[in-house]
Amino acid sequence: MNEYLNTGGDVRWDDLAAFLAVARAGGLAAAAKECASSAPTLGRRMHALERAMGRELFIRRSHGYGLTDAGIELMREMEGVAINITRATTAPKEGGLPLIKVSAGTWTSLALARQWRDITGDPADVRLRFVSSEAVLSITRREASIAIRNSRPTEHGLAGRKLARNEFAIYSARDAPETWIIHSVDTPSSRWAKSRAGQDVCLEVSHPRLGLDLAQEGAGQIVLPTFIGEKDVNLERRSEVISELSHDAWLVAHDDDRHLPEIRRVIDRVTKLRC
Repeated sequence: MNEYLNTGGDVRWDDLAAFLAVARAGGLAAAAKECASSAPTLGRRMHALERAMGRELFIRRSHGYGLTDAGIELMREMEGVAINITRATTAPKEGGLPLIKVSAGTWTSLALARQWRDITGDPADVRLRFVSSEAVLSITRREASIAIRNSRPTEHGLAGRKLARNEFAIYSARDAPETWIIHSVDTPSSRWAKSRAGQDVCLEVSHPRLGLDLAQEGAGQIVLPTFIGEKDVNLERRSEVISELSHDAWLVAHDDDRHLPEIRRVIDRVTKLRC
C-alpha cells in the first residue's frame, strides 16, 4: 500500500473521503454539502487530517483550497480507492447495460447521436446518455464518463486522445438571403458570427440547434462545423473554412475509468467515427 494511505490507524477513512470531496470541489463550501457537514467543521477535520498524517495537504487561499504536492499524491491514491469502492458496493441491475455518459457541445452531440448504433454496438452492450452542453462538465465528479472537448485536458487525473480537427464555415439553404441567424449561447463561432453580422441579423435564437432548423428552412445563413454542414442536403457552403475557428477535438476520460471494459469499448468506437 502506498505510504499516503498507510495511516497506521491514526486516520479515519471518512476523513479521507472528506479530503477527496474538498480536493475535487476546490473548497469547503461545496464539499460540505456532499459530506453533510458545515464548512467550519469540515475545515477543522482537514486540519486534524494534516496533523495526523504529518504533512500539509492544502494551500489555503481566500477563494478556495489548492493542493500541495502531498495533497496531489493523496488525491491520486484516493481516486483509485474511491473507484474500487464504488465498483464493489454498486449492485448491478438485473439484465441492465452499463450507463456511459457522453458529454459534448451541440454539434458534436448531434453528430454522435446520428451514429448511435456505431457507439452502442449492435446488439447494444452499453446504454448511452448524451449530455449536450457547451459548458465543460466535470469528469472527476462523474458528471460525464467521456467528454469531447476543444482542447487537451490539463486537469489532474484526466487522459486525452486527439481526434479530428474541427473546421467551420458559413452555410445556408439555396437562394436564402444573406442575413444572419445567430444564437445567444457564448461560443467562439457565435462571437465570430455576431462580429460579422452587424445589423444584418434576421433571427436570433436561444440554442444553436434551432438556428440549424431555421437555416434549413431558408431563413438566412449560419456558421456551422463542416462535419454538420457538408452532410446536410438542405444546405450549401457560402464561405471558405474560417481558419480562426478551427481547433483540434479531444476525447477526454478519467485516467482510471478509461480502463473499464465498457468505457474502453465506447472510446474505441468514438475514435473510429467519421463525424
